[in-house]
Amino acid sequence: MNTLPKTGAVIFTGNSHRELAQLISSRLGVALGDADVFQKSNRETMVNIADSVRGKDVFIIQTATKDVNNDIMELLVMAYACKTSSARKIIGVIPYLPYCKQSKMRKRGAIVSKLLAKMMCRAGITHLITMDLPQKEIQGFFDVPVDNLRASSFLLNYVRTSIPDYTNAVIVAKNPGTAKRAQSFAERLRLGLAVIHGVQKEAESDEVDGRHSPPPIISRTYDPSSEFEGVPVMAAKEKPPMNIVGDVGGRIAIIVVRTKKLQ
Repeated sequence: MNTLPKTGAVIFTGNSHRELAQLISSRLGVALGDADVFQKSNRETMVNIADSVRGKDVFIIQTATKDVNNDIMELLVMAYACKTSSARKIIGVIPYLPYCKQSKMRKRGAIVSKLLAKMMCRAGITHLITMDLPQKEIQGFFDVPVDNLRASSFLLNYVRTSIPDYTNAVIVAKNPGTAKRAQSFAERLRLGLAVIHGVQKEAESDEVDGRHSPPPIISRTYDPSSEFEGVPVMAAKEKPPMNIVGDVGGRIAIIVVRTKKLQ
C-alpha cells in the first residue's frame, strides 16, 4: 500500500541498514532512490544523488550501528546534498538516534545529543522520525518537528500472544535505570514489578586486596581543633551486592533492559 505524499517522494538510505530500508520500501510498494554512498581512500564520505529531488519530499533512512560516527556523516552529507538540490522536505527516519544516551551534562562533559540535533537541522533535515528515545526532553534539542514512536505496543502484544501463562509473570528491571520503563510495562500488562539492584559479587580470587596498590593519599577532613576548617570529604559511592527487590518466586521473569543499537 502506497501512503507516500502525492506531491512525489523519494526514499534514500545510507549503508547503516540497507535491509531495513528495503523492507520499508517494499511495504510501501516503491523503489529505493538511486544514491551512491561510499568512502574514499582517506575515509571521507562521498554521496552522489542520481535521482532528481527538486520539489519532492525526501525520506532518508539511517540508523546507528557500531560505526556510529560514519553513519552520522552519511546522514548529514545526504541531507545537505538533498537540500542543495532543492528538495521540498527532508525527513530523517532514524530508528535509533545516535548519541541519544548523552543527553545530560556529566562533570566536564558535553550534551552531545544537542550538538547532533543542531548539526542535523543545519544540514537540512526538516522532520525527524525516531523510536523509543531514552529521554523525551531530547525532542526539545531539535528546531524541527520530531515524531518519537513507541515499540511497546508490539512488545506487549508479543507477551500476550507468545507466553501462555503470562498472567503468572513478573516484570523485572535489570537495573534501577530501567525501572521507569519496566513499571510502564507492568501497569499495562497488570503484572507485578521487581528491580535488580547492586552488582554481582566477585570471586574471592578476583578481589582487590591492595597488596599491589600505592599507599592511600591522606586527605584533609574537618578538624575542629585545627586553626583552619578543612573541607569535608565525600565518601565514595559503593554499590551493594546484587539482590532483587520484589517477589519473583515461582513466576516467569520478563527482564527489561536498555535499548541497544542495531548491529
